[in-house]
Amino acid sequence: MTRTLFALALALPGPLLAADAFTTGRPDIKSISALAFGPEGVLFVGDGKAATVFAVDLGTRPAQTVKEPKEIADVEGKLAALLGAGPGDIMVHDLAVDPIAKRPYVAVSRGRAQWNTQWLLPNDVADATVLVRFDAEGKPEVVDLSSVRHAKVGLPNPVDAAKTVPWKKTSLRADAITDMAYADGALYVAGLSNEEFAASMWKVAYPFAGPVSVTTIENYHGAHGKYETEAPVRTFVPYPIKGRTHLLAAYLCTPLVTFDASDLKDKQHVRGRTVGEFGSGNYPLDMILVKSGGKDKLLIANSNLPLMVVDPADVAAYEGAIDKRVETYTAGVAFQQRSGTGIQQMDNFGDEHVVMLRRQAGGRLDLTPMPLRRF
Repeated sequence: MTRTLFALALALPGPLLAADAFTTGRPDIKSISALAFGPEGVLFVGDGKAATVFAVDLGTRPAQTVKEPKEIADVEGKLAALLGAGPGDIMVHDLAVDPIAKRPYVAVSRGRAQWNTQWLLPNDVADATVLVRFDAEGKPEVVDLSSVRHAKVGLPNPVDAAKTVPWKKTSLRADAITDMAYADGALYVAGLSNEEFAASMWKVAYPFAGPVSVTTIENYHGAHGKYETEAPVRTFVPYPIKGRTHLLAAYLCTPLVTFDASDLKDKQHVRGRTVGEFGSGNYPLDMILVKSGGKDKLLIANSNLPLMVVDPADVAAYEGAIDKRVETYTAGVAFQQRSGTGIQQMDNFGDEHVVMLRRQAGGRLDLTPMPLRRF
């Protein structure tokens, strides 16, 4: 679906960007918490610290077709050399691939030396302030944002930075924006608001115009045996089920939940349908939709579990919901495991590959292409 949206956007006779919504200059980005590409290859930058989403126009660039993407070895070493830091200081927060030019973009900080427990995520540790892209040969360059066309929109009522996560001893503001995805003319933004039920989904019409809606959401956590409203969606993708757009979302420990996008209305509270429990003690780090062998597949990268493959058709066919404690380790929708531990981020790379930011057994962080046929 994402590739189709991009293709439609590129085929439209006029630009989708609202000229009056964009200005030229340096966007006042304080932290690059999440990255996502949208129509015409616009780059969405979610800034959790400022509770703001930026749309950055990367300018006209020729469309590229890459049949055999190159592996980029030792990403941290290359970024360290570029930024004048030690490899042990470099931390990659997010990855997104330009669907037009086929260039990987990464959000980078110099904060990894402060990482001191397995439960900290990059945004818990430091603010990513550098945007880097890799060229066709795997060489990194800092993206110059000093004078770019951009628009921005603030998210109403984000979680207060003074609130903390007791068991991590970190500010909840790190989870003000956890993931973003574009679908059906809108950008969906997951994170935490300052409401009593903190887990929230914002919906922003694009081009940025008009009010921003925010819906508080909850899900049943089968491993914990209760409904939860304080944990944010960690990663999600839009997907059509029975003619309606749904958000397929994964949470810590690892429930898979569906939300009907039409239910996400301003100032409403929505209970999602938990359709899977895929294993506790785990962060789902990234989720993408791919097409392999003519079928849609959902890939989920994890902190402590192998790569998972879910058939969205199984989600659509699943009856009922998980609403009682799961005594077994997993339950609900079937999934397959694939070799692929250490995967931190991933994205589609054309029609035949995905690229995965992967920690190798020897400790090196590589950006590795994988053919879609293996899924």
